[in-house]
Amino acid sequence: MDHDDHVELIRGGVTDAGQVWADLGAGRGAFTLALADLLPEGSRIYAVDRDEAALHANAREIRKQFPEAQVTYLRGDFTGSLRLPGLDGIVMANSLHFQRDQPAALATVCANLRPGGRLVLVEYNIERGNPAVPYPVPYRRWTELAAAAGFKATELLHRRPSRFLSEIYSALSR
Repeated sequence: MDHDDHVELIRGGVTDAGQVWADLGAGRGAFTLALADLLPEGSRIYAVDRDEAALHANAREIRKQFPEAQVTYLRGDFTGSLRLPGLDGIVMANSLHFQRDQPAALATVCANLRPGGRLVLVEYNIERGNPAVPYPVPYRRWTELAAAAGFKATELLHRRPSRFLSEIYSALSR
């Protein structure tokens, strides 16, 4: 996938949805870049990841492609205590499938959302785990997890074939 694919996956959940967002499990920044491309000028993005080297790579790409973007980089585990302001939205792209206790992880994550906030999830639409995706979150399961976490509505945003694992999808939960 390239930058345009990343933008398309999250566009429907991000456009016109506030200016303070986090990319949880941001890694090298594919979806941090997509957020920087979609959010209006003056927005703030918090890129969170445990891997400091990945965050440095993320910062280099943001400076190169979106030098005006306001991004704060936080090294840490998004399932722990983070010092984030109330967020208008969160993007979690290929990060929830690493969490064994997904309901607990979501409870922690959702505590950072402002009332009416949005969570945009990007995951592989597979049922069986493997070393790359140990705890898969197929769309059917995501709708159940999102409802249990207190989201009132979940909608499928986009689906596309994956050259690695069948299909990747994005969903918006409010």
